Parts: sequence; C-alpha cells; structure tokens
Amino acid sequence: MSAPDSGFSDLLPNEVANMLGRLEFLARSPKEGSINGRHTSPHKGFSVEFAEHRQYVSGDDLRNLDWRVYGKSDRYYIKQYIEETNMRVTILVDASGSMKYAGDEAVSVGESQNISKFQYARYLAAALTYMLVRQQDAVGLVTFADGIKKYLRPAAKPSQIKMILEELRNTEPAADTRCAETFHEIAERIPSRGLVIIISDLFDDAEAIKNALHHFRWKNHELVLFHLMAEEEITFPFQKFDEFKCLEIAGQRVNIDPSTIRASYLERVQDHLKKMEIACGQMGADYVPVNTKVPVEQTLYSYFTDRKAGSR
Repeated sequence: MSAPDSGFSDLLPNEVANMLGRLEFLARSPKEGSINGRHTSPHKGFSVEFAEHRQYVSGDDLRNLDWRVYGKSDRYYIKQYIEETNMRVTILVDASGSMKYAGDEAVSVGESQNISKFQYARYLAAALTYMLVRQQDAVGLVTFADGIKKYLRPAAKPSQIKMILEELRNTEPAADTRCAETFHEIAERIPSRGLVIIISDLFDDAEAIKNALHHFRWKNHELVLFHLMAEEEITFPFQKFDEFKCLEIAGQRVNIDPSTIRASYLERVQDHLKKMEIACGQMGADYVPVNTKVPVEQTLYSYFTDRKAGSR
C-alpha cells in the first residue's frame, strides 16, 4: 500500500509512515476475520499450517486424505490445517478534557510544537491505523469522553485510513472522563475476538477501569493499553504558588502551593500507574506507559521491538 494522502501529513508524517512500513503487528491469539490474512483463526480449514487429523466422513475431499496414516492404521483420516485470517481491530482514543494538557516538556512532531496528550494520541492512532490497514486488517475507531463520541466500524479497505484520519482531525477533546463506564459500553457494541487498542490518560478510578478491561477480555479480545501522561503529570516540577485550572470542569480553578502537595500527589500518581500495569499483567494485556516528551515514532518502535522479542 502506498503512503497515505499527503493532505494528512500533519497526522502521519512521511518519516513515521516509512518506519511503519518495516514493522508488523501479529496477533498472539486466534482472531475472527473476513478475509485471508496473516493471523491465526479459531477455525480449522485447509491452509498451510498443520493442526490435527480427523476421521474421514463421506463427502470429504479425497485429496486431503493422509495416506501415510492409512498405511499404518488402515483407516482414513483427513489432514486439517489452521486457517489464517485478517484481524478486526478497534482503536479507542480518549477525547476528554484532560487530554488537552500540553506541558512544557511535550515533544514536537513535524511542525507542531508542544503538542497535547490528545494530539499525541491522534498521532499514535493514525500511525496504528495506517500500519494495520496496510497489512489488510480491518480497523475501526471509537472516540470517547463521558461516553462514546464517534464509532467507526472496522473495515480493511484503504479508504478507511482516510475516514479515520479525518475523524481524528475533526475531534476536539472536551467533557469529563468516564473511562470505565464507556469501556463497558464499547465492549458490548464491538464483536468478540478482536484486538482492542486503548489510548488514554486513564483519569478514572483504577478498580473501575480494571473491571472494564476484564469485560474486553471476557469477550475474548486481545488488549493493548497506551497509557499517556505528560512529563509534568509524572514529575510535578512546579515550584511557585499558582492557580491550577481544571480542563474537564469549566470554571473550576484552585490556588495551590505545589510544595505542600507534591509528595502526596506523586505517591497517588505512581500508585495509579502501578495498578494499571498490574491489572494489565494479570489479564495478559500489553501495558505501554507513554511519556509525551518521547517522540511518537520512538514509542511505536520500542513497543513493536519489545513485542516481537516477547518481552510484552
């Protein structure tokens, strides 16, 4: 597949697209799909990878008889193989108000300077969409905040890239975060046995999020969680007494002396991050902590390198 329309270079720079052309995303567990592809299917057919024998029944194609087994047992057995399929992928992008935050340490991408968490999420989603559709997987998009904002069903056609990138470009973060509640709703709406990629700062109750993630696993989805945080949210480097503004509740501001809350803030942040990492580990999901000061292409390259090596 050729590089995406040049009109989307603001979301998918050429250097990122070129890097993605050298990478591949393979599912770890059997996936349902609609066309032949590169992922293992839960169904058995007559593809290239041998699975098992089954006894011959009237009507079976005689070309699939295993004559070696017949010679040893004097019984007719059919050779069965694992089918390969394309993968159905749903990318969830957090578009809540907290994703508007862009700290001083945020990375620049292309001509964009000091990008927000949401802009970073758009770059990730655009890159993953391009990569997955390029390998003939069906990709869909869900943007969410206090509920589902937009739901594009998965499709494997090249035009799906343009549709998703246009939706990402037209989406602006707003409203408060209700990750857990929305994840339950999404889990009920999307078909079972696919890949779900979540890109979010996960500003919600850790236990509630954990239960919602289990809902995806109960539906036999493979999970990848990109947990986005700005450098300042992780390190809280603020020194002077100042006014802090809530990005999710209009008009809510509070005057704070950072030195009085730094220790407790950092403890709570690290506790939340650890709970998310442990929860993902317990359910076999990929947990990818992302600091927005790290370039998008570096984040993706590191993730896929680790995944291929089996360290995720």
